Amino acid sequence: MCALCETESPLLSRRRLLGRGAGLLAAATLGLGTGTAWAKDKKETAPAPNAISADEALKRIMDGNARYAAGNLDNKDFSAGRAARATAQYPIAAIVSCADSRVAPELVFDQAPGELFVVRVAGNFVNDDGLASLEYGVKFLGIPLVLVLGHSGCGAVDATIKVLKDGTKLPGHLPELVNALKPGVEAAIAKKPQDLLAEATKENVRHNVQRLAKAKPIVSKMVGDGRVKILGGVYDIESGRVVTL
Repeated sequence: MCALCETESPLLSRRRLLGRGAGLLAAATLGLGTGTAWAKDKKETAPAPNAISADEALKRIMDGNARYAAGNLDNKDFSAGRAARATAQYPIAAIVSCADSRVAPELVFDQAPGELFVVRVAGNFVNDDGLASLEYGVKFLGIPLVLVLGHSGCGAVDATIKVLKDGTKLPGHLPELVNALKPGVEAAIAKKPQDLLAEATKENVRHNVQRLAKAKPIVSKMVGDGRVKILGGVYDIESGRVVTL
């Protein structure tokens, strides 16, 4: 029989190709049988770049702060790794920061893009929206450390002091901000410190650290399981240094 006679009919060839395509699709879906699927599955089982302890994360950012305060920043090529960051993120710490324009956590801790997961609001407090963001960070991004970061000369804390002590009236939605900062500021007022603003800043940080540590259902459980650590700190704008509380 000639070679042409042995050639499959177009119908048979089409059926065979369709069958092979269906098999490949099933294999890919199950992660079996193809080198690409196997490699992808192998990659997904590797430890994430931020699979480190909270203590190691704290050391990295505090080492970065020491460089920043000393004016000895690492030279960074911010374009490097851009393509990789487009597909995934692996932050080593979440920072609850004030919205103050003088506070830039990535600079304060000398970290590159993708290293910090920052939630910012005037007065660095945790509301439901901020908590949801942090829940996403610790649960789905694998962040091991959350740092609530206050700062010197905080205008939001100072305004709250004036409202509570002097009866100052604030316009717009600012009273809602005062309500959020009130617990920490009241705790500081009760202590009658020499520097009320500095103490209120610390107490506000402590209050929000406690709130996060008890925040159900996600954060408190991860703290209890030892997978996440919640800490507080205060950034001194003039010196550039962060002191943990």
